[in-house]
Amino acid sequence: MENKIKHIAIIMDGNRRWAKEHNLPSAAGHKKGVTSLRNIVRACDEFGIKYLTVYAFSTENWKRSKEEVDFLMDLVAATLKNELDDMDKEGVKISFIGDSSRLSEKLQMVTADAQSKTNDNTGVNLQIALNYGSRDEIVHAVKSIINDGTKSDDIDEKVISEHLYTKDIPDPDILIRTGGEKRISNYLLWQIAYSEVIVVDEYWPEFDRCSLVKCIEEFERRQRRYGK
Repeated sequence: MENKIKHIAIIMDGNRRWAKEHNLPSAAGHKKGVTSLRNIVRACDEFGIKYLTVYAFSTENWKRSKEEVDFLMDLVAATLKNELDDMDKEGVKISFIGDSSRLSEKLQMVTADAQSKTNDNTGVNLQIALNYGSRDEIVHAVKSIINDGTKSDDIDEKVISEHLYTKDIPDPDILIRTGGEKRISNYLLWQIAYSEVIVVDEYWPEFDRCSLVKCIEEFERRQRRYGK
C-alpha cells in the first residue's frame, strides 16, 4: 500500500472495556493491547509510515487506583524488556514524550536504555507518550522559552513547536481514537491542529492491520484544506 502519510497518532482506548466485555480483569485488556501495538508498528513499517505516536499513560491516569497504575508501569517496563531486542532488529526507533520525572527510577532506566539502544535505527519512529498531557507539555514549552531568554516579539509558532516534546518530528496526518469516544483527552493539542481525526468503535485490543488500512483509506478520501 502506497500513501503520503508520514505520521499517525493513536489514542489507544478501550482496553478495560474490552476486558470487561470478555469477563476478564483489566490487566488482560492491557496485555492484549500490547499485542495490538506490536502489530500496528509492523503495519506502519509495511506501509512506509515513518512516525507512530501512541498514548500510553496520561498525566490524568494517576487518578486511577494504585493497583492499576502500578500494573501499567510494570507492564511498560516488562514490555520494553521483552520486546526491545526484536524491535531493535526490526529497525524501530523508540522515544518517549512526557514528563519522566514522576516515573520510578527503574522505569526511567528502562526507557533510557530503550532510547539509547534504538537511537540509530532508521525504521518506524515509535513515540510513546508516557506521563504525557498536552497542556502540561505547552506549559513546559513556555517555561523553556522564557528560560532561553527569548524576547516576546520573537515568539512565533515555530519557536513554540521547537520547544515541544515532539520538536523533531512532523505533526500527525491522522489522529485515530479507538473505543468510540469522541474527545481528544488532552493529547497533542498543538500538533493536531490540522490532523484528520478518525474515531473507530473497535476497542484497542481489537484494532489490527485491517483496521489501520480502513483508517488510511478513510484519510485518503478526505480533502485537507488547512483553513483554505
